[in-house]
Amino acid sequence: PAQAAVGGQALATSGLAIPADAPTAPAVTATSWLVADLNTGEVLGGCGPHEHRTPASVQKLLLAATLMPRLDPTQVVEVTRADLRDLDPASSLMGVVEGGRYSIESLWLGLLLRSGNDAANVLARVGGGNAGRQGGVQAMNDEARRLGANQTHAATPSGLDGPGQYTSAYDLALIARATFAREDFRRYIATTVAQIPERPGTPGFQITHDNTLLGIYPGTLGGKTGFTDLARQTYVGVAERDGRRLAVTLLGAETAPLGSFGEATALLNWGFALPPGASVGRLVTPEEKKNERPVVPVKGEPEGRPAESSSFAWPTGLGIGAALVLAVLILAVPWRRTGARRGARQG
Repeated sequence: PAQAAVGGQALATSGLAIPADAPTAPAVTATSWLVADLNTGEVLGGCGPHEHRTPASVQKLLLAATLMPRLDPTQVVEVTRADLRDLDPASSLMGVVEGGRYSIESLWLGLLLRSGNDAANVLARVGGGNAGRQGGVQAMNDEARRLGANQTHAATPSGLDGPGQYTSAYDLALIARATFAREDFRRYIATTVAQIPERPGTPGFQITHDNTLLGIYPGTLGGKTGFTDLARQTYVGVAERDGRRLAVTLLGAETAPLGSFGEATALLNWGFALPPGASVGRLVTPEEKKNERPVVPVKGEPEGRPAESSSFAWPTGLGIGAALVLAVLILAVPWRRTGARRGARQG
């Protein structure tokens, strides 16, 4: 498709795209990934960056990009039965109750810290106005088009699997850039523990962040996890080092040998090791998307199949020893993800 060349011809591949003189990229299980510098817009590398994948809960970042500018964080809203009706109790939840009253800020914290599918439904319904939750989802798709994330389509506000729902590693980097540009989002996503205040008739409670890279990986500004049986593990995270702010997006990762946190760590380390200016493309801006001409698909690239140098191989790029060491380090961290492995909570 024409969208495959957005950001540069080198990104129009289902395989690996890295700078010519760059060290070998870490081999990961993620079927699609991208590392980008959010300060400069440079794409440092990726694998199948424009391939359609299922997002799981990283879709919640699009909800935040869409509705944070529109909703008053001090507004208090009441949870309805419809907000909770179609949610599996085993899915990732903030813990709101029918008839409970919560501030928009508390709902954002529940969305980002606990990956609350209940919070996503409430926020989308309130943000959707007269059109309700579906109006919120439509606003998400409108925002994706505005950002240039034309390979993203939301069917649910939470990222729980829905018909025709997809995204790409490249689009997630565009969405991450929009969210991390906001001070309120950065404050929420970096919160490790939050107290949801008690209100008349509504008990308060405490929530903790499920992104265990906070406080573990140096310079982490925040991140969002995701998991469904269909999507597997997904992750979007941002870290800052020596004035460089890098985003990593990955889709379709497996729990072993490293899991999404370990793979994100390896890819960020690889990105920070590259010299400034190393690039295979760039993140487009909304203004560029308004004015750009349709791009021509690249010829000769095999469809639906990664190049031999892609990241679909066993992690030999790091070296077996390094991969095992990294795996041990990651496994040593308490695993707080509510939906991080098969049979765990979805979202």
